[in-house]
Amino acid sequence: MSEKFVIMFVCTGNTCRSPMAEGALRTLLEKKRPGQFEVISAGTMGGADFPATKYAVEAAKNWGADISRHKSQPLTVSLIKKADLIFGMTSSHVEEVLRMSDQAAGKTYLFKNFPDSSPIGEGVEDPIGQSLERYNQTFLEIGEYLGRHLDEIVRRIDAGTDAER
Repeated sequence: MSEKFVIMFVCTGNTCRSPMAEGALRTLLEKKRPGQFEVISAGTMGGADFPATKYAVEAAKNWGADISRHKSQPLTVSLIKKADLIFGMTSSHVEEVLRMSDQAAGKTYLFKNFPDSSPIGEGVEDPIGQSLERYNQTFLEIGEYLGRHLDEIVRRIDAGTDAER
């Protein structure tokens, strides 16, 4: 069996946006490409082993994604090398990924711009410290863009796993 296609979301602390995106995409892809992918997330300034925030877990749960066992991890060159597709939640996250590894070019995108490779554009705002309502809005925003991107993500999974066979 071929290696799994790895998709990584990157935010700042890896306790809100990227875990919600990770959980949402995993839920969507389990129906479309079971066993063919791995979704991970990391933070540009986060520590290791912190749980997703209470409201991130709650917002994800409301939409059928379980991130209750999430543990944060800092972004590393090793994770960048492992990933086949990388989504930064803001332009600064994309810039940090590209700064850390020249292997990130061509596979790193500003989440809302995908599949356009421009790192300039609107990011997903950080809901940290805000209300559950704000987290729900953030999750819906992430879900809206995942819906727009899903066919292209699936196409890339198919192309990536076919190339390994």
